[in-house]
Amino acid sequence: MKIGIIGSGAVAISLANGFIKHGHQVMLGTGNAEKHDILRERTAGQASIGSFTDAAAFSDFLVLAVKGTAAENVIRLTGIENLEGKTILDASNPIAELPPVNGVLQYFTSINESLMERLQKIAPGAKFVKCFSIVGNTLMVDPDFGDMKPTMFICGNDANAKSVTTELLTEIGWETEDMGEVEAARAIEPLCMLWCIPGFKSGQWQHAFKLLKK
Repeated sequence: MKIGIIGSGAVAISLANGFIKHGHQVMLGTGNAEKHDILRERTAGQASIGSFTDAAAFSDFLVLAVKGTAAENVIRLTGIENLEGKTILDASNPIAELPPVNGVLQYFTSINESLMERLQKIAPGAKFVKCFSIVGNTLMVDPDFGDMKPTMFICGNDANAKSVTTELLTEIGWETEDMGEVEAARAIEPLCMLWCIPGFKSGQWQHAFKLLKK
């Protein structure tokens, strides 16, 4: 598939390299032209580099991998019309520009509103799927926990978009749990808080969630 990644940080680069490893074509979209050479270097020249709009035009589907504080503006800069009908895997979290409190991240959203709901309202014709927001970038592709696959929780309003997302997640080593429509992002996004606590408290970042069922 042709996967466009909107973003140029550690998450975007990790996902780009992981998708390339699995045989997909990738374009990284950045709002900073000065980063083009760095992004080519960090993807060993295997990823195409362009603007946000370029990545949207290139892709079969998109991944939004930017800071939560920038996500709404980046969606607008990409062009709402360019996102019409696109599946967008939303890896962002509403982390405020404030330090953690006793290891707990601070969010700029409330318990009854998620960042993905805000994004869906800005681009109502896009098919947002919450994905990759509950684990660190080093574990997003081919997470190695022996014989046990970790669980990626997803949600979104479009069933076909979630089906395509599940296929991709299966390919790269995850089991998937569909938690429902966009409102479920209110529960999924705070899992990033929980995931980060062991890291801030004891330096443990190599872990993931697993849903156990009988």
